[in-house]
Amino acid sequence: MYLRRIWTLLPVSAVLVAAAACGGDEFDSGDPGDKTITVYSGRSESLVKPALEKFEQQSGITVKVRYGSTAQMAAQIEEEGDKSPADVFFAQDAGALGQVAKRGLFAKLPADVLGKVPAIYQSRAGEWVGVTGRSRVFAYNPAAVPKDDLPASVFDLTGPQWRGKVGVAPTNGSFQAFVTALRVQHGDAKAKEFLTGLKANDAQIRESNIQIVQEVNDGKLASGLVNHYYVFEQAKEKGITADQMTAKLHFFPNGDTGALVNVAGVGLLSKAATDPDAKALVDFLLSTEGQTYFAEETFEYPLVSGVPTAAGLPALDSLAAPKIDLNDLDTLDATVAMIKEAGLA
Repeated sequence: MYLRRIWTLLPVSAVLVAAAACGGDEFDSGDPGDKTITVYSGRSESLVKPALEKFEQQSGITVKVRYGSTAQMAAQIEEEGDKSPADVFFAQDAGALGQVAKRGLFAKLPADVLGKVPAIYQSRAGEWVGVTGRSRVFAYNPAAVPKDDLPASVFDLTGPQWRGKVGVAPTNGSFQAFVTALRVQHGDAKAKEFLTGLKANDAQIRESNIQIVQEVNDGKLASGLVNHYYVFEQAKEKGITADQMTAKLHFFPNGDTGALVNVAGVGLLSKAATDPDAKALVDFLLSTEGQTYFAEETFEYPLVSGVPTAAGLPALDSLAAPKIDLNDLDTLDATVAMIKEAGLA
């Protein structure tokens, strides 16, 4: 089971004993090159901890991590401002990175970092960079949703034939980024209409994408909106291949917003602009080894050329993703408010 640990701060390789209220010894001192960095991670511990452990072992740099949802971590950084102990923000989506960047809290990344990743997967101002790609998909159980009935657009899911059949995870960062993409591509009125339509259509609200895919696979739920890699992760957990899972994936065609390709990515906080330890972590995440880890272990799309995509996944450049600038997904607060107003969270 992939669990998310919220509001903890610990070295990747060992649990910290001291509490923040007792002097803050667990935080990075902020001194460049002190062989210790603090990462605020909006990515779940089970997915990124092994990669961070590899980095620790190879570099000799201690990584202390605070885990939470991407929205929580972004809000925490904004609240702490230039007093934040964070050196690196590892976010689940571009929108949260953009929100922090808008507050002027990120340093510009070096050219050699930005040069590793296509421009469409990084900040226009060079303040954050994608590490992996993830496509939004429609997961479905073929016993409940025949292929001939697959939706052509995510907007179809507010129709009567989908009543009570679609699972969503409104508090999840990837769903929130998707809703922001709806707002960007179609306007707030259309996005709000879609959300209220889902609610009125008895959308099945779940805590996580993991739960949605499990229920779809077990026949407890007909379908759900998730990221592509969850089916692959659960197949690995079961010791089978993704094509042996009952749950199948439908990639929305024709540039539909439901096929948004977002990134998980990183930004360096301003105080870490000249910290070689923080840059070393970013370099590792974008190295062949780091990219291969995410491709093979979490089944996300590598963004650095030369690293193969996981078997069974369509090539990233073959996806009919909507033409949305990821830099425009930086209004997370407004999106979360809209989701709550629609009654989905």
